[in-house]
Amino acid sequence: MPNVSGLYVITPDTDDTEQLIEQVSAALDGGARVLQYRNKSNDTVRRLWQANILASLARSRHALFIINDDIELARAVNADGVHVGRNDAAIAAARAALGPAALIGASCYNSLALARAAVAAGANYVAFGAVFSSGTKPEAVHAPLELFAQSADLGVPRVAIGGITPANAGQVVAAGADAIAVIGGLFDGDGITERAIALAALFD
Repeated sequence: MPNVSGLYVITPDTDDTEQLIEQVSAALDGGARVLQYRNKSNDTVRRLWQANILASLARSRHALFIINDDIELARAVNADGVHVGRNDAAIAAARAALGPAALIGASCYNSLALARAAVAAGANYVAFGAVFSSGTKPEAVHAPLELFAQSADLGVPRVAIGGITPANAGQVVAAGADAIAVIGGLFDGDGITERAIALAALFD
């Protein structure tokens, strides 16, 4: 299984499946290496439908496909892995359900201690954020960029999330992030492919 690296896109939360497919296709065409499906809707039928379509899109572009916080959905669509919160039990449950080859990511917010605990529990990558103020989660804690230097010995990829745009992403990559997770900074407005190309190029 390839490591998590480069441009990591997280889907906008929408019921418009046609628009979602168009946006994600544009991001993948621009060089996204990882696609995470994040949808908090209670419509399980739509979520399964969307996840199956996006899984096929990701595979066709040789990108990793991750499900946010839903182990059963990840298993149902044969995703490459799942992303969970800070709970060690969730990491163990994901590993038990998805098997040894699955990629399991963990949100660690602004805590190096949480990241170390997540890796010890079996996480394959960790995410720190919000590195900048986030329109998606305006209440999110701030994660200083120094965390990426401090976490260099973790032995797993470290993803930055929160308020990342083409204008500030270079700072995050320079700080040592292995991947940058982007939502609004990529999907808000036209020119998704062009923005994805610019963000992906930071890792060349």
